[in-house]
Amino acid sequence: MSIHQYKHLLQSINSQIWSFSEIGYQEFQTVKLLTRTLASYGFKIEKNIAGIATAFKATYGHQKPVIGLLAEYDALSGLSQKADYLKYCPREETHNGHGCGHHLIGTGIVGSALLIKEYIDLHPDCGSIVIFGCPAEENGAGKTYLAGAGVFDQIDVALTWHPSTMNTVMVGSMLANCQYYFRFHGLSSHAGAAPEKGRSALDAVELMDIGVNYLREHMEMTDRIHYAITNTGGISPNVVQSEAEVLYLIRSRNNQSVQKLFERVSNIAKGAALMTDTTVDIVFDKAVSNVIPNDTLATLVYNVMQTVPLPQYNTEEKQYINNYRKIIGDDWYQDLGLIPAFQLDDRQKLCQDHPYGDFILPYSPQDVIETASSDMGDVSQIVPLIQLHCACFCLGTQPHSWIQVAQGTSSYAIKGMLYASEVLYQTCIRLFEDTNIILQAKHEQKKRTQNQEYVCPIPKKYLNQ
Repeated sequence: MSIHQYKHLLQSINSQIWSFSEIGYQEFQTVKLLTRTLASYGFKIEKNIAGIATAFKATYGHQKPVIGLLAEYDALSGLSQKADYLKYCPREETHNGHGCGHHLIGTGIVGSALLIKEYIDLHPDCGSIVIFGCPAEENGAGKTYLAGAGVFDQIDVALTWHPSTMNTVMVGSMLANCQYYFRFHGLSSHAGAAPEKGRSALDAVELMDIGVNYLREHMEMTDRIHYAITNTGGISPNVVQSEAEVLYLIRSRNNQSVQKLFERVSNIAKGAALMTDTTVDIVFDKAVSNVIPNDTLATLVYNVMQTVPLPQYNTEEKQYINNYRKIIGDDWYQDLGLIPAFQLDDRQKLCQDHPYGDFILPYSPQDVIETASSDMGDVSQIVPLIQLHCACFCLGTQPHSWIQVAQGTSSYAIKGMLYASEVLYQTCIRLFEDTNIILQAKHEQKKRTQNQEYVCPIPKKYLNQ
C-alpha cells in the first residue's frame, strides 16, 4: 500500500477545493466532494453533525481503538489569488483564497483514510477510523462547537496535520481565545448645527481602542489582543455617528485567563460608553480552548517521520521555489515555521543547508506556548491529539498571504501533502498494533488536564442554536 496509488485522485480533489475557496460554514461544494469520495470507498457518512450543515463524519471499521482524523477545508476572505503567479493577481470569480492551506489538510486526510481503509480490510479486528469534517477553523471555531456537542467523546486519539514550510511535529501549546463584538449606540445629530445633541458611538469605539492599547502594557507576555472596526457609523463627517462597532479577539494561556482578560476589555468598553454617554452591547462571536500537548503521540509521529522517505524535488520544482524565494526576500531562511520552539540559529542553519525544506526539524518536548490559536485545542481537551506539519510552501512563506495561496496547487505542495498522508497512515498502524501507546497518551492527557472535565468555552445558549 502506497499513497502514490491515490496521487491523481488527491491532486484532483485538492485543485477543486482550492478552486472552490469556500469560507467557514459555507463549504458546501467541498463537503459534497469529500463525502462523495469517501462514500465511494465504503465509508459510512453522517452529515449535518451537531446541526452544522458543513460538518460531517465518515467512519470505517467497527472495532476498538477508534482513531479520529481531523479534516479542515475552509478558506480565508480577501485572499483571492491566481495559482502559480509571481505577483499579486486576484481571481475574478472569488474574493476568497486558501491562505492557510486547508484545502491540502482535507485532501491529505482523505489520502491517509484510504490507506488505513485498506489496512482495516486486511485486519478487520485492528480498530476503526472516523474522519471528522471540521468547518470554519479560521473564524468560526467549528471544532469547538463540535466538541461542545460531544462529537469527539467516543474516539481514543485524534490526529491531524497542517501545511507548512518545513517538516516537524507540534511542540507545546497554543493560546485559548474568545471573540466578541462591542456595539455602541449613541444619538445622531447635525455635527455643525447641533453637535451638543449628538452622542457619538464612533467616539466610544475610538476611546475603547485607546483604552485597550493602554491595557497592553499590563498583560502577560503571551497575551494577545487584536481588533477590527467593523462599523464606523457612516461616511459623512457632518453626521454624529449613532452606531459603531468593533470586533475584538482576545488570547491568553487558557480559558480562565482569557475570561479574566475579556472582563478587563469589557470594563474598558463600558468606560468608553460612560465617557461618551452612549450604551454598549457585548455580543459573543466565538471561542476556542488552549491546546493540550501530548509528548507520547508527538514522539510516535516524530519516529514515524524518520521512516517515511522525504519528498524529492526535480529541477522544475526547485526553480519554482527559487522564484518565490526571490519575492520573499533575502531573509527567507529566517523562517519560524508554525512551531517556533527550536533554537533559532540551528533552525536558520537547517534552512540554509536545505533551502527546499527537505529536512525534519528535531523534536524535543518543551513547555512553549505558540501565540496563535486553533479550535483543535478543544479536541485536545477531550482526547490525546497531535498535529504534524509538512513542507508544502517555499521557506519564508507567511501564512494568510497571497504568496501561500499561489503555491497551493503546485506539485511541490502535493508532494508535501502525500508525505503527510503517508506519515498519518503509518502512525495509525502503529497505534492499532500497539494500543499501549494510546493508554500512555491518555494517561498523559489526563495528567495535563488534571483530570478535569472538559468545559466548552462557548456559552450554552449559543451551543443549542
